[in-house]
Amino acid sequence: MQHLPALLLVLAACTPDPGTPDDTDVPTIFDDVMPALRGAGGPTTTFTDEQLLVNCAPLDAGTTDTFKHHNEVMPYRGHLVMPWAPEWGRGGLTFFDMHDPCNPTVVGEGLAVTMRETHAIGFMHLPEGEPHAGDWAVTNMNGYVNESGIQFWDISDVAAPVAVTDLPLPGVRYPDSYTKISLSVYWQYPWVYVAAADNGVFVVDATDPTAPVVVGHYLFPNGLRAGGVFAMGDTLLVSSAEGEQAGILDVTDPTTPMLLGSPFGVVNRDGELREAYHANRVGPWALFARKEGGGGPIVMDISDPLAPTFVSDLPLVGNGGYVYYDEGFLFTGDSDIAHVIDARDITNLVEVGTADLPGDLDTFTPYGNVAILSVDEPDYTQPEVHGSMVVPWTKDPDVKGPSVLHTEPHDGQTGVSTSGKLGIGFDEFVEPTSATMGTLTLRAEDGTEIAGWTTAQEAIASYVTKEPLAPGTTYTLQVVAGGVADINGNTVSETVSVTFTTAE
Repeated sequence: MQHLPALLLVLAACTPDPGTPDDTDVPTIFDDVMPALRGAGGPTTTFTDEQLLVNCAPLDAGTTDTFKHHNEVMPYRGHLVMPWAPEWGRGGLTFFDMHDPCNPTVVGEGLAVTMRETHAIGFMHLPEGEPHAGDWAVTNMNGYVNESGIQFWDISDVAAPVAVTDLPLPGVRYPDSYTKISLSVYWQYPWVYVAAADNGVFVVDATDPTAPVVVGHYLFPNGLRAGGVFAMGDTLLVSSAEGEQAGILDVTDPTTPMLLGSPFGVVNRDGELREAYHANRVGPWALFARKEGGGGPIVMDISDPLAPTFVSDLPLVGNGGYVYYDEGFLFTGDSDIAHVIDARDITNLVEVGTADLPGDLDTFTPYGNVAILSVDEPDYTQPEVHGSMVVPWTKDPDVKGPSVLHTEPHDGQTGVSTSGKLGIGFDEFVEPTSATMGTLTLRAEDGTEIAGWTTAQEAIASYVTKEPLAPGTTYTLQVVAGGVADINGNTVSETVSVTFTTAE
């Protein structure tokens, strides 16, 4: 492992006194609006200096995971969720208890012949009283005749999750790795946005996950190959797969997406275009995993979607895969190596550590004080072949709650659309079911509470109203203290209020 002394110096300076980690139980004041966690939450182990960036445990799915093609992992209701499948299909979802991360325990697993390699996973908890109540997930899919699209899972029974719905998309097909395939998804309930490579972006109404319907489509005029989709309010960041451009769509009306301005170039510090393999969105920033001529991240400010600007980059050895953000640190997979990067000063990125797992190491996902290395093609010449590996990256369990980095709309904004789609960007992954009615509130100026649906995927929470907002009306969105939580149960420490006025 490289650069370990630098990592120790940085973490010694920034790691808070661990104290007593927050209880992972749902806070009492939100018992009536938040579903109880089904697992123990995030890692609670304290590590020594010698254990940092040393692989401590594999994450292995069942015996049917023959090829061990893995990608990102995600939290859901106190468990780590690991989707696994090769690009041609046949995979599943495995749920792990991770409170002792170097001794992970499988608590449930579901298999699906038609599931394919998935680069993102969206979740939705529909509470009792709602149609289709239960827990749902959406992934990528390959059909039996090379048709491809998305797949919905019923994960209400964590011990036996089951794929219930395959939705083929027009023109989306396999065999193919990049040009015609579905590559990633984002669920801003009831809308699922699908990045479908040269087929552009599809919008699916998944109000009923057992009967989803394609309702919108956007095809980029310049041939941008849609690789990633990230919704924040009325905007959708679309990154390209192995391309030099990205675009931001206006999804005020999800049935008719429209490009805001023009596709923008992914540029380095010298203003030169650089290919990115994939991307992410955190707060006001688009994060790109540089592919061309080496790896490392590129950060761009997209808070003004009509004028994205370069913020910083860090050229590194490697060939970029995916990039994630956790409380001021970036995690990148660069094919042959993974990097931990200090990004607390987002304008000055500093590499502080590396980790490794043999194979095509594209993904390095933070998960509390550990991170998960994943390869989408292992090195089969190794004596032991694993698709994912747990590696501690900082000593103490996480005790800091999520902080709000950005909202759409922003505080004081006027002329806001009446679509009722609101976005909150945090500085770390949040437990999806902690973003709910009650922990997020929306009220009109007369105090009337506005009913909506809430979802969260990675570091973005969404509030979508069930009815359009009234024109020319002032509303206040609140992120309530003690509500939205990270995977360790740490909650937002102070209430954040955002007041905005809709267009006449």
